[in-house]
Amino acid sequence: MLIAAVLVLIVLGSLLFHFLSPWWWTPIASNWGYIDTTLIVTFWITGAVFTAVVLFVAYCLLRFRHQPGRRAAYEPENRRLELVLTVGTAVGVAAMLAPGLVVWAQFVQVPEDAAEVEVVGQQWQWSYRLPGEDGRLGRADTRLITPENPLGISPHDPSGQDDVIVEAADLHLPVDRPVKVVLRSVDVLHDFYVPEFRAKMDMIPGAVTYFWFTPTRTGTFEILCAELCGVGHAFMRGYVVVDTEQDYQAWLGQQTSFASLTGGAARADAAP
Repeated sequence: MLIAAVLVLIVLGSLLFHFLSPWWWTPIASNWGYIDTTLIVTFWITGAVFTAVVLFVAYCLLRFRHQPGRRAAYEPENRRLELVLTVGTAVGVAAMLAPGLVVWAQFVQVPEDAAEVEVVGQQWQWSYRLPGEDGRLGRADTRLITPENPLGISPHDPSGQDDVIVEAADLHLPVDRPVKVVLRSVDVLHDFYVPEFRAKMDMIPGAVTYFWFTPTRTGTFEILCAELCGVGHAFMRGYVVVDTEQDYQAWLGQQTSFASLTGGAARADAAP
């Protein structure tokens, strides 16, 4: 009976902690409220299952507790119970997966009018690249990285000459404009995560990943690395500043292009 009481208290404590806890999500600052909804659906389903299972165990402890003269009944197989558990589990798993699949489909379908920003992760800092006046990012390769070319931009691609380079500084974005975030890592696994945007993605060496979002309010938001990437993992932080269109254009005009960074040494028409 004591164990049954403890189990009931665990259920009650878990429910109270969930509903009364002061630790909740940060206020959202992007269009991905769908992700919050998906998490809430998952909490409801897993919470209901957890409560039902623990209370059922408590009931069994009371209902079938040891009593003098009582003997356990041996039932090696129960097809009806197996069918109910199998169907119930399948329905529960499908109910958790379905909202996530819908949100994932939206997460990777980038709007045609989205601006493009490249995020480069490196132990242990964030750097960024934005398209120049041509609206296109040039080719890049980690094998081309040098002190003068920190992001490995190809000097033979004309589209890369006007690319805007932001090295180990804050990233600025305009409010209410969709952004496609292209992700690269030059060394190990990283993960670009801004809690207020509810959007994150792994950065895999040798591969390019992406996601998109629309900032919905101005402000300064901290960037975290959500993938253990070495001894400096906890210090791999930065900031995204969401500006009004006027402030964003003023900031953009102060940044350095790839051609300016290399001092004209990297010519687009140079022989490969």
